[in-house]
Formats: sequence, C-alpha cells, structure tokens
Amino acid sequence: RTPEATARWLRLEPLRPVPAPDVVGSSGAGQRLGATQATTYALNEIEVEPLAFGADPTVFVEAVAKENRRGLYPRGFSGEQSYWTLVGVDGGGESGLIGEDGAIELRRAGPSIEPFVVDNGRLITWADVNIEQGLRDGDLPIPSVTWTADDWTLKITSFADGPADQAQLWGRYDLTNTSSRPRTLTLALAARPMQVNAPRQFLAIPGGVSPIGKIAWDGAELRLNEAVRVQPLATPDHVALATFNAGSDPQSLILPSVQRPAGDPATTTDAVGLAAGALTYEVTLQPGETRTVGWVSQLSGEALAPEPVGQAAAVLDTVEGRLAAEWRKKLDRVELTLPPAAQRIEDALKSSLAHMLMSRQGPILQPGTRSYNRSWIRDGAMMAEGLNRLGMAEHSADYLRWYAPYVFENGKVPCCVDARGADPVPENDSHGEFIFLAAETYRYTRDEALLRQVWPQVQKAIAYMDELRASTRTAAFETPDQRHLYGLLPPTISHEGYSDKAAYSYWDDFWGLLGYKDAVFIAETLGDADAAVRYAVARDQFAADIGASITATAAHYGIDWIAGAADRGDFDATSTTIALSPAGEQDNLPPELMARTFDRYWENFQNRLTNRTAWKDYTPYEWRLVGAFVRLGQKDRALEVLDFLMADRRPEAWNGWAEVVGREKREPRFIGDMPHAWISSDYIRSALDLFAYERDRDHALVLAAGVPEAWLDTAEGVGVRDLRTAYGPLTYAYRKERQGYVLTLGGGATPPGGFVLQWKAGQERPERVRIDGRAAMWAGDELVIPAGARRVVLD
Repeated sequence: RTPEATARWLRLEPLRPVPAPDVVGSSGAGQRLGATQATTYALNEIEVEPLAFGADPTVFVEAVAKENRRGLYPRGFSGEQSYWTLVGVDGGGESGLIGEDGAIELRRAGPSIEPFVVDNGRLITWADVNIEQGLRDGDLPIPSVTWTADDWTLKITSFADGPADQAQLWGRYDLTNTSSRPRTLTLALAARPMQVNAPRQFLAIPGGVSPIGKIAWDGAELRLNEAVRVQPLATPDHVALATFNAGSDPQSLILPSVQRPAGDPATTTDAVGLAAGALTYEVTLQPGETRTVGWVSQLSGEALAPEPVGQAAAVLDTVEGRLAAEWRKKLDRVELTLPPAAQRIEDALKSSLAHMLMSRQGPILQPGTRSYNRSWIRDGAMMAEGLNRLGMAEHSADYLRWYAPYVFENGKVPCCVDARGADPVPENDSHGEFIFLAAETYRYTRDEALLRQVWPQVQKAIAYMDELRASTRTAAFETPDQRHLYGLLPPTISHEGYSDKAAYSYWDDFWGLLGYKDAVFIAETLGDADAAVRYAVARDQFAADIGASITATAAHYGIDWIAGAADRGDFDATSTTIALSPAGEQDNLPPELMARTFDRYWENFQNRLTNRTAWKDYTPYEWRLVGAFVRLGQKDRALEVLDFLMADRRPEAWNGWAEVVGREKREPRFIGDMPHAWISSDYIRSALDLFAYERDRDHALVLAAGVPEAWLDTAEGVGVRDLRTAYGPLTYAYRKERQGYVLTLGGGATPPGGFVLQWKAGQERPERVRIDGRAAMWAGDELVIPAGARRVVLD
C-alpha cells in the first residue's frame, strides 16, 4: 500500500529463492503446504491500483481479501456481514469480542487471535468447516464456536475473569479426533492486525484493521505493539512472525520454511502496521482423544498472573468452572419456570442481563463497548428498570449517584456523559428520564438517603421543564397552524429518527410527563407537601396539553394514529410504546388513536413477515412492542412478534441482538454494538411483562398476561421465583391440573391493587373460582386476587 505516493520509477529486487507452495486447487478444502521445490523469480505482471484501493488500511485489506481464497481473511473483510458477541467481566470497562467463526479480539480496537488447522497438508479455515456457536449452559457469558470437519472438531471458547482493574481474557481450543484412526493435525493460532468488530462499524471505535507495527516472541509470550501480551498455556512447537510485505497471511505464516523453534526469540517490525504471527502445535490424536491448548491476555492492569505452562486443560477447567459459578450467582437471583419449548426465553433473559453487566464501566451503564462506549440517560434509565426487576437494584443506585452530579446548574439533564464530561446537546427526554431513574431506584431499594441526596437535581430538572413548556404555551402557538404544538416540550433530536432535524417528538413529552408524575411521588415520599402540590398541578396541565396535541395533530395531518412527532405526523409505534410503559398513560390516551396505532404496527409487521412489503433492515427496539401488546391484552400478537425477533438473534445461540438487523444476513452494513445492551434491556422488560407487570391505574400486578395456554398445559407450567417488584419479591406457580387451573402465590409482594388474572375475551373460562378456599367472582374478564392470597383454583 502506497497511499499518496509519487514516483517516476519502481524498482523490484528479487530475493533469494525459497520453497514454493504446490497449489492443489482453489475449489477444494484448501491448499497443500510445505512442498520443497525451489523457484526463481521473473516478472510476469504488474498493476498499479487506483488510490481508492488503499484509501485506508481497512479498505486495503478488504481489497486484498477479495483477491484471495475465501477463508484466508475474516468474513467481515471478505464482503460478508459477520457477527460477534461480548467477552468481559461485570463492570470491567475493557472487553474482548469473539466472532461467529472463532476469532477473538483481545481488547477494544485491538488485534485478534484467529485459529487455523493444517490437515494432511491442507490449510483449513472457517470457510472449510461446518460452524456452530454456543454458550455454557445455554445462557452464561462463556461463548464458544465449534468447527466440525470430517474427522475432527475444534471447539474455541473465550471468557474473561478477575476484578475490573485486573481482568484477564482467556482463549481455549479443544481439538478432538472424531475418527476411528489416529490423526496428526497442526493447530495454528494466528495473531492478526484485524478486529472482530467489522469494517462497516464507524461510530466511536471504527471497526476493521487494528495495526500491529511490532510483534515479538520471547520464548514465553507474544507481544503485540508492546501493550498487548498473549501468554500461551502450552508451549507451541513453532512460532512464525512476518511483515505484510513478506507474507503475513496464514498460508505464508504456516509454511515450515517460515517457522522457527518456539525456543528462539524473535521480533518483527512492520512499517505498514500489518504484521502477524502464528503459534503452531503439532498434535497426534488417538480416536476420541482431545488435546487442549490456550492462552491468557490482560484486559486491564499491567501484569499477567503466571500460569503453569503445559497444564492448559487443568488451568482452563479451573478458571472456567469458577467463573461459571460466579455468573450463575448473579444471573439466578430471579428464576422462571417454563416448559422446554419456551426455555429460550429464560436463557435469553439471563444472557441479556450479562450483556448489560459486561457493558458497564464501574457504575456507568452504557449501551455498548465499541460504537456506543458512553452513557446516555435514556439507555441507562431503561437498563436500570431491567436491573431492578432482576434483583440488581444496587447497580441502579450506583448509576444514579454517578449521573446526578452532571445535571447542569439550570436543571438541564445532559443527554449523555462520557470521558469528556456532560454533553451540552439538548435532548428533552433526558429530564424525565433522570427523574424516573431516581424514583424507580427508590421504589426498589427504599434508600431514602439517596433519594434525598438527588432531590435538588430533581427539583432543578422540573423547573427547567417548566421553562421549556412555557415557551410553547404562548399566543404564537394558539394560531390554527401551530395549535397542535401548544404546551409541548420544544423540538430536539433525542429521537434517533429525527437527527436530520429537531422535532416535536412525543417521545420527549411522554418521558417529560413521567418525570412530573415521579416528581410528585418523590416529593410525597420526602414529605415536601408544597412541592407535591405544585408538581401535581404542572403534571395535570402537561397531561392535558399532550392529550389535546395528540388529537389535534391527528386532525392536522388527517391521520388516525398517534404521531411520532407533532410537527411531522409520522408513524412510529416503537416510540409510542413509551406512553404505555414506563409512562403509564395507557388509560389516558385517545382510545381510538391508540388502538389504531398498534393495529397499524401489526399490519406493517405482517407485511414484513410475509415479505409483502420490501424492507432492508429494522432495529430490535421493537422488543417494546411485545410488552405493549401484552398490556393491551393482545397476547397472540405479542407472542408472534416475540417469535420473529427471537429468530434474529445472530447467531441464535448467543442470545444477543445488534442495533440494526438486516433482512439479508450476509449483506454488509453498520449494525451498532453487538450485543446492544439497551436492546437487551428492552428484551428483559418485555419478556418479564409476559409473566408480571404493574398496572398504573390501580397498582395491581397483572400475572401471566403473556403466557399461552400451551405453556400452562405442561408438567412444568409457568412461574417466577423472586421477581422483584416495587412492592416486594413475587413468586408464583401457575399450571393446568386435573381439576382446572391452579395458581400458587408466594414471596413478599403486596401490591395495593392486589394481583390480577386476565382471561382472553371470547374464550371459555372456568366459572368456579376459589381463593384460599373461599368462592370468588370474575369482574368481566378479570379475576382480582387480594394481596396475601396463597392459592387460587379455577375449576
């Protein structure tokens, strides 16, 4: 690559003859390596490429990859969309990634270790094997990739352990002979200047090339750019280092003529930053035998803890077993009971919780580790709600303590905070989200001291929203063409769809209204009666203005749904879900417009599902629709959307979603962070709504509203254990038995409105009901169960 180079002459100096590979065929399983015939050089062809060929290192490597056999370069560099998952520790900040084909990225924007196998002289890559992904126990954040060839398998596993400031990343490789005869194979672990984070990723930390300018082997560990150290747990048989110009592709690196004994130290410097190295292991396996090798690299801190070389399997078993037990304690604070056909829901729930924990930086909640390596209050507030319900309210409290000092003196809540401090860009959803975070944290922790600590920021945020609303409650907004904007929060770009131009987004208003509602709750909790009265008046005024605006906007644009933005008349049901949860405005929205909004989403969804409408991609923020349909009493719709979104986990076994999901799985595109922790929180909130949610109008806990009949008619039935609510932990078991349906309640939850079971309208229901042995009656299609009840039988 010679970007911006100018020359009149180009001189080529042939080097001494070297053994040349004997090409067996590009369409077979690989190329035969290690032939010994010598060759001399003669110039056959030279081509000068246009500047675009080497516009930057990533573009250059992509161009080279396209001219090489598929598999010699990572999938993402070869014109195919690739997928990955996170490898990190709880709250660690720094993290690794593992790609769907088995490459492991050593840290953010860092190089990767990529596996290859030489089988009978042929180089086997990810493109030459069948590949499956998995998680330990189906839900723990210990991901693996398994290559399956005709006579052997290679399982690649990665995990991270240790405290946040001394975390270590591990790579494990289990090579197994699945044939009935001894097999000799070469396992090569190549350190390459490419991230797992794919080339189309461009925000914050762009994906693609991760330069390696210097690579060194000292006989015990591999050093990449001095900063990244990789310590093998089993001494390799050979080591190879090379610059790009000398041949740093795996086919060249693994040639016997290039490799040196592992006991020989070596260093290579590459001016173009594309050096690579390989550790190779010659393995002879008996039928059914497995050989394990691995490595450890530091994610944070300076030193690597010394590990006994030659005991790879024992060391890795110990660390992985300990780590699995630690994660199990964190993820199992809440348990679901489900039949096997629905187990994926709990598995994804616990994996999503792990994704949120690994994406944290200490107390800082953030939606990602690459593209979105910063903290937005909107993401953090909704992630906190998921953490609260799964028994981790202490993290919400830590986040609230961290964020509160960044509220500006005038009460503006910053939309985002990163290493540079508070972002001054105004986004008018932020104020309500911060107040919701404060109230929701208290509801689950009952930490009055913390609530009192942030009360000044809450009061300032309310005062700031009062000023914002006053700016649109003027005569200028009472004219016919502006009346539908009266009383709303001013336009901002808080909604991602409005980044082209600030909009009067109802997303902002629903969050703002929730802020007023929760400010009243906080004032009452802290005994500030005057503030509670003032905020209640402002709340009711704002609610009336929003309701009038929604109706006026529909008339202004001639639409029969709730618009996404009052000045656009656009459709965005995913945004409107916020009005239902967490804003709790379901009973206060214009009923016909609300119903039509979600009917219209359903029609669009069906068209996309059946390909009647052309589409390229979507964002899994649509998980919010699952919870919305549950709250609307439309269980069948909720479950169909759930099935659709579940199918777009990529890869499915890793239980994660990217921010953008494309219809064509392999079409390269920007996909945001993967997993995207805010989407993980959307999943958690909606998945839990299937089993229990709080109804705003009476503060009842509605149970099993999203559970299909088929799940109840199983030996397991459905249930929850210690699901956290604002009124204490909830435990119940619900299933169909011989005499009918039996609901057993436990835990300490005492909701003011009791518990509610809903029956699908038009479906035959059991009329004989007994609550703790006493007869009870249905109220329409609902059964209200008083708090403290223990057993409900529906005959």
